[in-house]
Amino acid sequence: MTQTHFRVGQIVPSSNTTMETEIPQMFRLRENIEPERFTFHSARMRMKKVTKEELVAMDADSDRCALELSDARVDVLGYACLVATMSMGHGYHRLSQNRLEQRARENGGPAPVVTSAGALVEGLKVLKAKKISLLTPYMKPLTAVVVSYLENEGFEVVDALSLEISDNLEVGRCNPSAPIELSSRLTVANVDAVVLSACVQMPSFPSVQPVEDRLGLPVVSAATCTVHRMLGVLGLRPVVPNAGSLLSGRYSTDLAGR
Repeated sequence: MTQTHFRVGQIVPSSNTTMETEIPQMFRLRENIEPERFTFHSARMRMKKVTKEELVAMDADSDRCALELSDARVDVLGYACLVATMSMGHGYHRLSQNRLEQRARENGGPAPVVTSAGALVEGLKVLKAKKISLLTPYMKPLTAVVVSYLENEGFEVVDALSLEISDNLEVGRCNPSAPIELSSRLTVANVDAVVLSACVQMPSFPSVQPVEDRLGLPVVSAATCTVHRMLGVLGLRPVVPNAGSLLSGRYSTDLAGR
């Protein structure tokens, strides 16, 4: 019998309020056009300020969260903090994914793990993007970490705009339509894609399609890439209405040869 109901688990920072809003919102929009149905389940890691010290301490708590969510036998497990992963060093999303999958497997509840950091990398590769511009809410030193991480993955970051908000709750209170105007401050000439929010806490989903329509370029966010990858590992069609090119259904989740 074909599976039609799925449990989506998310490991989120304790002060994150956006991933439990935007991820379900996209899946609900998909439910309007596809038969599968989803429920959402979260475990939290303590983090209030977006500093390297707090991010490192928070990441150490992700194993406990993976165990808790595997108790619920979720079908996919998302690690929803991009900059925490990137702060741990180049390529760390692969180590994090493997470790958290191992924790779930040892607990008798195996599930594929999608990190938002890895999903952003993979989403840009699916789009075959080489040159990108991006928007972050971070202080400039953390934005530099993100830029370095992405450059290590083979992308050229043409421009990066930092909003310099250190309080994670304040990041979550940003106007989700603000990136429409903020994107006009980014250099987009000769880029292949724009990352409208390189942060899963900065709301941006309502801005993705309008900015893509205006620029005529693929526009993604950490959240849209996370949904694309989650659908891929679940073996489901990666389509969400009005969520940008990546989730238009035109792109496969096949990353063979990347």
